[in-house]
Amino acid sequence: MLIYILKRLLLIVPTLFGILLLNFVIVQGAPGGPVEKALAQLQGLGGGGGAGGGFAGTTADVVTSGNHNYRGSQGLPADLVERVEKLYGFDKPAPERFWLMVKHYLSFDFGESYYRDRPVSTLIAERLPVSISLGLWSTLITYLVAIPLGIRKAVRDGSRFDVWTSTAIIVGYAIPSFLIAILLVVLFAGGSYFDWFPLRGLTSDNFAQLSGWQKLLDYARHIFLPTVAIVVGNFATLTMLTKNSFLDEIGKQYVQTARAKGLTENRVLYGHVFRNAMLIIIAGFPAAFVSMFFTGVMLIEYIFSLDGLGLLGFESVINRDYPVVFGTLFIFTLLGMVLKLLSDLTYMWVDPRIDFERRAR
Repeated sequence: MLIYILKRLLLIVPTLFGILLLNFVIVQGAPGGPVEKALAQLQGLGGGGGAGGGFAGTTADVVTSGNHNYRGSQGLPADLVERVEKLYGFDKPAPERFWLMVKHYLSFDFGESYYRDRPVSTLIAERLPVSISLGLWSTLITYLVAIPLGIRKAVRDGSRFDVWTSTAIIVGYAIPSFLIAILLVVLFAGGSYFDWFPLRGLTSDNFAQLSGWQKLLDYARHIFLPTVAIVVGNFATLTMLTKNSFLDEIGKQYVQTARAKGLTENRVLYGHVFRNAMLIIIAGFPAAFVSMFFTGVMLIEYIFSLDGLGLLGFESVINRDYPVVFGTLFIFTLLGMVLKLLSDLTYMWVDPRIDFERRAR
């Protein structure tokens, strides 16, 4: 077991390197980088988050500096362009910039944001509590609701309960999470009806002055609506996966044998079927958890004014803030691979017959 864990941990290094290299190459080929944006702002051409779209239709000249050609630099001297390049680190060749980035990342030094003038690690640390709260509670509640519901649906397959719950979860799945979030805001966050829950932030401004129970209640009131919006749109897949997995196991021969031996239905279901049926569900946990951190909650963070990693990463891509882009990518990739390893170890805990170490030889 220890050898297998060490092998997996060692594989994280080349995997991270390959992912960073691939994304670095893609970013280098994308138009509208930070230098172009800065030059556009200096010249008064807009310089929005678009990929060079602010230069279309102009009579701009081309300024050549080093190995780069920049359109939209009419009237800007070459030495100014060189200073802007040096400011953002683009005065060095791409291979050298990538090597410096990797070397710094080995010590978790992600550099400074281009547009926030703050270390990337500080920005990530500030946003991490929001993302952890949303990801942890959403994933936990989703699994606590979906797994028992899926088991119940499998046991009562074809019943009225199964039909009505399937209809309800399909409707919830069909509605995007951000629409559910808007509906919750309108209904319960002072939109048009009730003003029961706060709309902004993870805690209130006077959080430090509250007592222990008041802090817990304040935190719960802030996190409740975003969590509900995420859970409603995400637990349908897990529920149906649980149901189908249990139905598949229930029809197998070993279940019939266990029943023939006189075991109770609960003993058959939770003592024999549960372990085998849960394997496919455990396999999807890392992807579900990581998606809660980033793509799954980005719009939720925006609607509820929560400064999390998802919103930070999206804004950084739009603004071409490359240090933040690669810093968040590094964190998400590392987190995903560690969770995948934990998922494999959970496999072995649920079903001791699985031995990844023997298979890897």
